[in-house]
Amino acid sequence: MSITLSPSAAARVATIASKQGKPAILRLAVEGGGCSGFQYRFGLADAPDGDDLVAETDGVRLVVDPVSLDLVAGCTVDYVESLGGAAFRVENPQASAGCGCGSSFAV
Repeated sequence: MSITLSPSAAARVATIASKQGKPAILRLAVEGGGCSGFQYRFGLADAPDGDDLVAETDGVRLVVDPVSLDLVAGCTVDYVESLGGAAFRVENPQASAGCGCGSSFAV
């Protein structure tokens, strides 16, 4: 199982982490809720946990816990800027449905 952090997402994480004085580690987790059943949660982490899957792009790490990994394996985390705003977006091949805002999904 794998996950990928796009170069644009890695650059954005590095910028945010630098401004906050934290390591460039983005944690992706999945929680129940949202309009489609599950929702993505992002946050900076101080360090990976021992059982996390870690992916690295341009010196920035993306970490996912084993429970969340079952729902996001094979995904790519990207950072997109558009007229509607800027956000991290998960391209999840396991998602069978999603909501319009892109922050929740169903499998």
